[in-house]
Amino acid sequence: MEKLEKENEPMVRYKGLIIRPPSEARSLILQVTYGCSHNACTFCATYKGCAFQLRDLEEIREDIAIAKRLYPRTNRVFLADGNALCRSTDELMEILFMLNKSFPALERVGTYANAQDLLEKSEAELKALSDSKLAIFYLGLESGDDETLKKVRKGVTAEEMVRAVRKGKEAGMRSSIMVLLGLGGVENSKIHALRTAEILSEMEPEYISALTLMVIPGTKLHREMEMGEFSLPDQLGLLRELRHMVENINVRSSLFRSNHASNYLPLGGVLSRDRQAIIDAIDYALKKPEILRPEFMRGL
Repeated sequence: MEKLEKENEPMVRYKGLIIRPPSEARSLILQVTYGCSHNACTFCATYKGCAFQLRDLEEIREDIAIAKRLYPRTNRVFLADGNALCRSTDELMEILFMLNKSFPALERVGTYANAQDLLEKSEAELKALSDSKLAIFYLGLESGDDETLKKVRKGVTAEEMVRAVRKGKEAGMRSSIMVLLGLGGVENSKIHALRTAEILSEMEPEYISALTLMVIPGTKLHREMEMGEFSLPDQLGLLRELRHMVENINVRSSLFRSNHASNYLPLGGVLSRDRQAIIDAIDYALKKPEILRPEFMRGL
């Protein structure tokens, strides 16, 4: 995204902590909501202290006009914050109309999504959004194990997330699904891995991203860990969990990545083609843990 420098040019405005998927690194980030409407997951500190709010449409319109002057060649836009799809379809269509009108080179718009928002919109609504270039959504499955999801207060079941992803895909959107290694703790590590693999197989997303849980001070999960109610697997335990997961995902063409900064071992490939190479790399790391990313280099 190329910026045209102009003296005293007003800038696109942002409020609070802004996050986006790694694949949206070169996208224009446009806040259409503030915070997360759920904001109850025990492991997440991203939007704590930030009240959920729909951003005023006039402010959004102003920021698009500013971005049009600054970044006229924009070809990708990411709608922030946590779940932009909770806005009404009419409002989202208006935002997408403005983006398409302002950026002739626009190829796609992406957003985080949760299952409730996808399920609450009709097939026709999602198809209209897709036709207006809302082309990809990023959904945090976290775990395919309902017991784990309940413990971390995800607010939805694995099967609800399967239905939501399928509904979005049927409307023409691509899906990128995130899972959290370690979320089941030591006790449920294997069942977390196996059930997550099962649910990913049912979803068959275009992209799968495995992140490693980092327990953040101030979260409920951190308090549980301090009280001995939760234990995070060690490095080798996390690698074994990843191996169980990769070995049991049954998909045709999903691109798998574990190259997020939180991970000890960056990996990637098309699972149907590269599964054995990924497993071999994990097995090598299990024997040679000194090759793993050092703790000080990990981050969210």
